[in-house]
Amino acid sequence: MFHPLRVAEVRPLTDDSVTISFEVPEELRAAYRYTPGQHIAIRRRIADSEIRRTYSLCDPVPGWSAGGEPGDGPRLLRVGVRAVKDGEFSTYALKELLAGEVLDVMTPAGRFVLEPRPGRFAAVVGGSGITPVLSQVATLLAREPEASFCLIRSDRTAASTMFLEEVADLKDRWPDRFQLVTALSREEQQSGLPTGRLDADRLTTLLPALLPVPSVDGWYLCGPLGLVAAAELALRTLGVPRSRVHQEIFHVDEAPTALMAAESAVATGTLPGIAGTVRATLDGRGGSWPSTAGESVLETVLRNRSDAPYACKGGVCGTCRAKLLSGEVRMDRNFALEPEETAAGYVLACQSHPVTPVVEVDFDA
Repeated sequence: MFHPLRVAEVRPLTDDSVTISFEVPEELRAAYRYTPGQHIAIRRRIADSEIRRTYSLCDPVPGWSAGGEPGDGPRLLRVGVRAVKDGEFSTYALKELLAGEVLDVMTPAGRFVLEPRPGRFAAVVGGSGITPVLSQVATLLAREPEASFCLIRSDRTAASTMFLEEVADLKDRWPDRFQLVTALSREEQQSGLPTGRLDADRLTTLLPALLPVPSVDGWYLCGPLGLVAAAELALRTLGVPRSRVHQEIFHVDEAPTALMAAESAVATGTLPGIAGTVRATLDGRGGSWPSTAGESVLETVLRNRSDAPYACKGGVCGTCRAKLLSGEVRMDRNFALEPEETAAGYVLACQSHPVTPVVEVDFDA
């Protein structure tokens, strides 16, 4: 659900990134409680159209109790926004957005989370992928004295590194429980790792040298698709169980050739499609509507229910997650759902095309 929130501050981080803070009125604080690693969707209306973008919350969870539950909710929500080439919202955020403006903000969502608990945890992040992990690390170390965290981060240069000071503060505050390793792909460092990308081969060698890989209770991978895929391959090579690996894609640089061909076929109608019926349950209310060939489940629902949840429409954020109750669909891409979720019948509505005459989904499941 979206609510209008006032922008409290827009603060530069680097030459190409800012943080945006939103004021949360007292009556909405319970609705905006979040778990470390969750995100919000921001909606900006322009004339008769709208832009939606998803950004992770970067601050530690306020008021987290010893019993493991968040407090009354945040007074402020803060996200990090990095410029994307030809990005409508990121350009607006960096060049035009001012404190005092009001934007529609969805309540927190997402399953890339780390609830504070004892154990050893680690993350491999790239670029703006630090944003949700910053919230995870800060909350974990502050609330759980029996936890430790190793952060391996990759950036282009030191000047382009988001939240540089915040991460350094964590290192100063918990030097015995927080390990920081930085790799720069375009700049030499006086100390630390040699310059270069963190590919699968490099990570397979690096990770065992940094920490006891089999003893890590949870791995958190976040950033561009290439880095996350490389880290996942390295962990698989090192024998890490899939259940311990959690990932979130921040940016898909390029779709594979086969995927682009399939998307083109859907767009032109050359891919066999089903014109049938989509049934959906959303916020406790059900409906049944005709679909057209090549149309996604989300597109069918949106034509009849404008409140259907979505943000990126690219199979990345997972906001449109729904459970398939009956029928069959074909998902074009999936960078958001874990294997156990798809095995349990969950799909991304924005990427799902019906292949049976009737398809039924439940957004509330």
